[in-house]
Amino acid sequence: MRPTLVILAAGIGSRYGSLKQLDKIGPSGETIIDYSVYDAIQAGFVKVIFVIRKSLEKEFNKEFVNKLKNKISVDYVLQEIDSVPDGIIVSPNREKPWGTGHAVMMANEKINGPFAVINADDFYGRGAFVSLANYYENWSPDYENDYCMVGYIIANTLSDHGTVSRGICKTDRFSNLVEVVEQKHLERTPQGITCKNETGTYNVIPEDTMVSMNFWGFTPSFLRYLTTGFKEFITENAQDNKSEFYIPTMVNNLVKSKRASVKILNCYEQWFGITYKPDRDLVVAKIRELVDKKIYPANLWA
Repeated sequence: MRPTLVILAAGIGSRYGSLKQLDKIGPSGETIIDYSVYDAIQAGFVKVIFVIRKSLEKEFNKEFVNKLKNKISVDYVLQEIDSVPDGIIVSPNREKPWGTGHAVMMANEKINGPFAVINADDFYGRGAFVSLANYYENWSPDYENDYCMVGYIIANTLSDHGTVSRGICKTDRFSNLVEVVEQKHLERTPQGITCKNETGTYNVIPEDTMVSMNFWGFTPSFLRYLTTGFKEFITENAQDNKSEFYIPTMVNNLVKSKRASVKILNCYEQWFGITYKPDRDLVVAKIRELVDKKIYPANLWA
C-alpha cells in the first residue's frame, strides 16, 4: 500500500531566528521541504499532509499548494496551543504547541493507511523514503501495530555549530526497537562524539550508534494511541508552559507494553539539516553538490 507523508512544519525556529520551513536553499529557490516531497514522490508516496500553525497558512498555501498541484495530493492541518480536548484550560502564557506527538495527532481524520512522519527542516535522502515505502508495500490492517523507523548513524547527523539532541536507539538482534532515549548536548569533540549527562559529566558515544531523526512509519492505530495518550498528558500538563508530548515517549510506552513493534530500517544516507543559522551554508553547498551529480534537477519542479 502506498503511504502518506506527514510533514511537521509548525515549529517557530527559535534557535534559527526565522522560519526554517520556508528558507530557500536550492538553486531555484527550493526549500528542504521541496526536496523531501520530491523524494517521496519518487519513492511512491501518494499524498502529503503539512502540519502547520494558523499564522503560516497563507504562506504555505502560496509556497506549496499550487506548485505541487498535479504532482501529489496535498492537504494540511493546523496545530494550535488550544487544540486540546473539551474542558481543558491551558496556561495563558504558553507560546509553543504541544510537541511532535500532538502534531501528528492533528492529522487523524486525514489518514486511512500507513504514513511517514518527518521534520520540515531535515534532509533525509531519497533512500530513506524508498526504504519506508518498501516496508509498507504489502501492508494490510492485519499488521496495524507494526511500525518502523528510519535509523541514522550518529556520526552522520551532527552540526558543526553547536550541540544537538538525538534519540539514541537500543535494538534487539532482529533490528526491532527496544527503547529510544532522547540525549541532549551531543557534539563532536577531540575525544569523539560526546554528550553531557544530568550530573554534568561527559560520556563518549560510539560513532556508529543508531539514532532517530524523527523519520517514523506508522499505521492508523498509532493515531488512536496518541489520542488516548495526549488526554492523559494534557490533564497533567495543561498549565505547564514548556512540557511537550513527544512521539518517542508514545513509542517507548507502546514497545515496552508490547502493544506495538518498531522495525529499524538502517539508513546510510548523509543526513543534513538546519538547526543553527550557520548550518545554512553547509546545506546550500550539499544541495548544490547533489544537483551537480544529477541526483536532483537544478529546477526541481520545472
